[in-house]
Amino acid sequence: MSINRAPKSGFAAEAQRKINSKYSEELAQECLEWIKIVTAEPINTSGEMDNFFEVLKDGVLLCKLANCLQPGAVKKINESKMAFKCMENISAFLECAKNFGVPTQETFQSVDLWERQNLNSVVICIQSLGRKAHNFGKPSIGPKEADKNVRNFSDEQLRAGQNVISLQYGSNKGANQSGINFGNTRHM
Repeated sequence: MSINRAPKSGFAAEAQRKINSKYSEELAQECLEWIKIVTAEPINTSGEMDNFFEVLKDGVLLCKLANCLQPGAVKKINESKMAFKCMENISAFLECAKNFGVPTQETFQSVDLWERQNLNSVVICIQSLGRKAHNFGKPSIGPKEADKNVRNFSDEQLRAGQNVISLQYGSNKGANQSGINFGNTRHM
Protein backbone atom coordinates (compact mmCIF):
# COMPACT_ATOMS: atom_id res chain seq x y z
CA MET A 1 0.00 0.00 0.00
CA SER A 2 1.23 3.45 -0.85
CA ILE A 3 1.90 6.28 1.55
CA ASN A 4 -1.19 8.45 2.02
CA ARG A 5 -0.31 12.10 1.78
CA ALA A 6 -2.30 15.28 1.62
CA PRO A 7 -3.11 16.23 -1.96
CA LYS A 8 -0.57 18.54 -3.56
CA SER A 9 -1.54 22.16 -4.03
CA GLY A 10 -0.11 25.25 -5.66
CA PHE A 11 3.20 24.85 -7.44
CA ALA A 12 3.57 21.16 -6.46
CA ALA A 13 0.15 20.34 -7.92
CA GLU A 14 0.98 22.20 -11.12
CA ALA A 15 4.31 20.36 -11.42
CA GLN A 16 2.56 17.02 -10.87
CA ARG A 17 -0.04 17.85 -13.54
CA LYS A 18 2.76 18.66 -15.97
CA ILE A 19 4.51 15.34 -15.24
CA ASN A 20 1.24 13.42 -15.58
CA SER A 21 0.46 15.13 -18.90
CA LYS A 22 3.50 13.42 -20.47
CA TYR A 23 2.15 9.96 -19.60
CA SER A 24 1.03 7.98 -22.66
CA GLU A 25 -1.66 5.31 -22.15
CA GLU A 26 -0.73 3.74 -25.50
CA LEU A 27 2.94 3.30 -24.56
CA ALA A 28 1.99 2.08 -21.08
CA GLN A 29 -0.35 -0.49 -22.60
CA GLU A 30 2.39 -1.58 -25.02
CA CYS A 31 4.73 -2.04 -22.02
CA LEU A 32 2.23 -4.13 -20.07
CA GLU A 33 1.41 -6.27 -23.11
CA TRP A 34 5.13 -6.89 -23.65
CA ILE A 35 5.61 -7.79 -19.97
CA LYS A 36 2.64 -10.19 -20.22
CA ILE A 37 4.18 -11.91 -23.27
CA VAL A 38 7.66 -12.22 -21.74
CA THR A 39 6.58 -13.28 -18.23
CA ALA A 40 3.39 -15.21 -19.18
CA GLU A 41 1.75 -13.60 -16.10
CA PRO A 42 -2.04 -13.05 -16.31
CA ILE A 43 -2.11 -9.25 -15.88
CA ASN A 44 -4.51 -6.51 -16.92
CA THR A 45 -2.77 -4.73 -19.81
CA SER A 46 -4.85 -1.55 -19.78
CA GLY A 47 -2.55 1.46 -20.15
CA GLU A 48 -4.80 3.54 -17.89
CA MET A 49 -2.64 5.24 -15.23
CA ASP A 50 -4.36 3.64 -12.21
CA ASN A 51 -4.02 0.13 -13.66
CA PHE A 52 -0.39 0.64 -14.72
CA PHE A 53 0.45 1.74 -11.17
CA GLU A 54 -1.46 -1.11 -9.48
CA VAL A 55 0.13 -3.80 -11.66
CA LEU A 56 3.71 -2.61 -11.13
CA LYS A 57 3.81 -0.77 -7.78
CA ASP A 58 5.17 -3.61 -5.60
CA GLY A 59 7.99 -4.40 -8.05
CA VAL A 60 7.27 -8.16 -8.05
CA LEU A 61 6.28 -8.27 -11.73
CA LEU A 62 9.31 -6.14 -12.68
CA CYS A 63 11.63 -8.58 -10.87
CA LYS A 64 9.94 -11.53 -12.62
CA LEU A 65 10.48 -9.70 -15.93
CA ALA A 66 14.20 -9.29 -15.18
CA ASN A 67 14.46 -12.98 -14.31
CA CYS A 68 12.67 -13.95 -17.55
CA LEU A 69 15.20 -11.94 -19.55
CA GLN A 70 18.16 -13.36 -17.61
CA PRO A 71 17.45 -16.18 -15.17
CA GLY A 72 18.76 -15.42 -11.68
CA ALA A 73 19.17 -11.69 -12.35
CA VAL A 74 17.14 -10.90 -9.21
CA LYS A 75 18.18 -13.27 -6.45
CA LYS A 76 15.27 -12.66 -4.06
CA ILE A 77 11.84 -11.29 -4.92
CA ASN A 78 10.03 -9.92 -1.86
CA GLU A 79 6.37 -10.96 -1.94
CA SER A 80 5.67 -8.84 1.17
CA LYS A 81 3.57 -5.71 0.66
CA MET A 82 5.62 -3.74 3.22
CA ALA A 83 6.88 -0.47 1.75
CA PHE A 84 10.61 -1.07 2.14
CA LYS A 85 10.33 -4.61 0.69
CA CYS A 86 8.51 -3.28 -2.36
CA MET A 87 11.11 -0.54 -2.75
CA GLU A 88 13.82 -3.25 -2.61
CA ASN A 89 12.09 -5.06 -5.49
CA ILE A 90 11.94 -1.88 -7.56
CA SER A 91 15.60 -1.10 -6.81
CA ALA A 92 16.63 -4.66 -7.76
CA PHE A 93 14.80 -4.28 -11.09
CA LEU A 94 16.47 -0.92 -11.76
CA GLU A 95 19.90 -2.42 -11.07
CA CYS A 96 19.15 -5.22 -13.54
CA ALA A 97 17.87 -2.74 -16.15
CA LYS A 98 21.17 -0.84 -15.96
CA ASN A 99 23.10 -4.11 -16.23
CA PHE A 100 21.02 -5.05 -19.29
CA GLY A 101 22.14 -1.82 -21.00
CA VAL A 102 19.36 0.67 -20.21
CA PRO A 103 21.04 4.10 -20.06
CA THR A 104 20.92 5.79 -16.64
CA GLN A 105 18.98 8.75 -18.05
CA GLU A 106 16.22 6.35 -19.16
CA THR A 107 15.77 4.76 -15.73
CA PHE A 108 13.62 6.07 -12.88
CA GLN A 109 13.81 6.50 -9.12
CA SER A 110 12.06 3.91 -6.95
CA VAL A 111 9.74 6.61 -5.55
CA ASP A 112 8.64 7.54 -9.08
CA LEU A 113 6.76 4.25 -9.12
CA TRP A 114 6.12 3.50 -5.44
CA GLU A 115 4.73 6.96 -4.65
CA ARG A 116 3.28 7.40 -8.15
CA GLN A 117 5.32 10.53 -8.72
CA ASN A 118 6.39 10.00 -12.32
CA LEU A 119 4.87 7.00 -14.09
CA ASN A 120 6.03 8.38 -17.44
CA SER A 121 9.65 7.73 -16.44
CA VAL A 122 8.66 4.13 -15.58
CA VAL A 123 7.19 3.75 -19.09
CA ILE A 124 10.38 5.17 -20.63
CA CYS A 125 12.51 2.69 -18.67
CA ILE A 126 10.41 -0.32 -19.67
CA GLN A 127 10.36 0.81 -23.30
CA SER A 128 14.14 1.13 -23.22
CA LEU A 129 14.48 -2.32 -21.68
CA GLY A 130 12.04 -3.65 -24.29
CA ARG A 131 14.37 -2.49 -27.07
CA LYS A 132 17.18 -4.53 -25.48
CA ALA A 133 15.08 -7.73 -25.14
CA HIS A 134 16.23 -9.14 -28.48
CA ASN A 135 19.71 -9.49 -26.91
CA PHE A 136 18.16 -12.07 -24.56
CA GLY A 137 16.24 -13.97 -27.24
CA LYS A 138 12.90 -12.38 -26.27
CA PRO A 139 10.47 -10.33 -28.35
CA SER A 140 11.26 -6.62 -28.23
CA ILE A 141 9.11 -3.49 -28.37
CA GLY A 142 9.52 -0.01 -29.77
CA PRO A 143 11.81 1.08 -32.57
CA LYS A 144 14.83 -1.07 -33.42
CA GLU A 145 18.05 0.22 -31.91
CA ALA A 146 20.57 1.65 -34.34
CA ASP A 147 23.70 -0.33 -35.04
CA LYS A 148 27.11 1.26 -34.55
CA ASN A 149 28.50 2.92 -37.65
CA VAL A 150 32.22 2.91 -36.92
CA ARG A 151 34.35 4.75 -39.42
CA ASN A 152 38.07 4.27 -39.78
CA PHE A 153 39.97 7.02 -41.53
CA SER A 154 43.50 6.54 -42.80
CA ASP A 155 46.27 8.93 -41.72
CA GLU A 156 46.27 10.31 -45.27
CA GLN A 157 42.55 11.15 -45.06
CA LEU A 158 43.03 12.82 -41.67
CA ARG A 159 45.99 14.90 -42.96
CA ALA A 160 43.95 15.99 -46.02
CA GLY A 161 41.50 17.76 -43.70
CA GLN A 162 44.32 19.93 -42.32
CA ASN A 163 45.01 21.42 -45.77
CA VAL A 164 41.73 23.33 -45.98
CA ILE A 165 42.36 27.06 -46.27
CA SER A 166 40.60 28.85 -43.43
CA LEU A 167 38.95 31.48 -45.66
CA GLN A 168 37.13 28.69 -47.48
CA TYR A 169 34.97 28.44 -44.35
CA GLY A 170 33.67 31.95 -44.96
CA SER A 171 34.48 35.41 -43.76
CA ASN A 172 32.76 38.02 -41.65
CA LYS A 173 34.08 40.75 -44.01
CA GLY A 174 35.71 42.83 -41.27
CA ALA A 175 32.59 43.09 -39.13
CA ASN A 176 33.08 43.92 -35.47
CA GLN A 177 30.85 44.67 -32.51
CA SER A 178 31.32 48.41 -32.37
CA GLY A 179 28.08 50.37 -32.23
CA ILE A 180 26.07 47.47 -30.84
CA ASN A 181 24.12 48.31 -27.70
CA PHE A 182 21.80 46.07 -25.74
CA GLY A 183 19.33 47.68 -23.39
CA ASN A 184 19.72 51.08 -21.85
CA THR A 185 23.12 52.80 -22.03
CA ARG A 186 24.86 53.87 -18.85
CA HIS A 187 24.33 57.56 -18.02
CA MET A 188 27.02 59.31 -16.00
